[in-house]
Amino acid sequence: MALNGGPPDRPVLVALRALGLGDLLVAVPALRAIGDGFPDHRLVFAGPRALEPLLRLIDPRWHQVPCAPFDFGCRPPLRPEVAVNLHGSGPQSHALLDSLRPRRLIAYAHPREPRWAAGPAWDPCEHEVRRWCRLLEEHGIPADERDLDIVVPEVEVGEDPPTVLHPGAADPARRWPARRWAAVARAEECSGRRVVLTAGPGERELAVRIAFDAGLEPRSAVRSGMTLDALAAQIAAAGRVASADTGVAHLAVALGRPSVVVFGPGDPGRWGPPPDRPGHLLVQSPGHREHAFDVPVDAVVGALAALAAAGALARAAG
Repeated sequence: MALNGGPPDRPVLVALRALGLGDLLVAVPALRAIGDGFPDHRLVFAGPRALEPLLRLIDPRWHQVPCAPFDFGCRPPLRPEVAVNLHGSGPQSHALLDSLRPRRLIAYAHPREPRWAAGPAWDPCEHEVRRWCRLLEEHGIPADERDLDIVVPEVEVGEDPPTVLHPGAADPARRWPARRWAAVARAEECSGRRVVLTAGPGERELAVRIAFDAGLEPRSAVRSGMTLDALAAQIAAAGRVASADTGVAHLAVALGRPSVVVFGPGDPGRWGPPPDRPGHLLVQSPGHREHAFDVPVDAVVGALAALAAAGALARAAG
């Protein structure tokens, strides 16, 4: 099978990561390392179709075979020479890739399955960026976990960049209350910082309600229905970003935009910004890892103000 007109005789490598936006972004260093380690292979990414515009920005060497999130019934219609499990520890994801009959499977060991016992051991507490780089390194493929950055062509941060608020999250436990997002939006506007609200699929109504509660005009303040490359451009042009522990938080890190992440049940040690990335502030409820509801408004407002002040100092120094 030839992809995008490529030569039909090139060996194929398939990487599985049938997850969401944030999951793709923490795998960026691993995807680039695979491309460098297998320069003669056609690189095929098995993941959700919606991620394809962002995949092109991350590394254009990769082509996509659509695979719905968490769908272990998908089978890319080709036989790879190499299969890489960037999805999880198995056994379902291992079995899916095994069913393609690759000559080589790069995956973590699964202790209850002798046929998959040869890989490195899974560490449940490891940061997700490090996890997938370590998998490759232990299979002899160099990987640099610092290689997280992506660039949106022709996007520059203007003189008066807005504060982008992304209030949505797929997991209800990660959703900060709408009235608190509205309070943050009002505080930003009162401080002279323009606010833009972004909304993912099914989140427009939430963003419009927050805009109304904050005294903003939804037609100008709310951005919804965007493809992921358009969302990336919006984040790239932001002065600062505030979101729940969701894909937009990882997008802000990848694009180098200062950010505040409202953490609920997630573990910052696994899913937060890597410690070597400055300009990304975490706020978490006093109970930690229960839910995001108890994070006070003042904590988020204060964190955004600190980022705005740091940005102003940097511009003055530059």
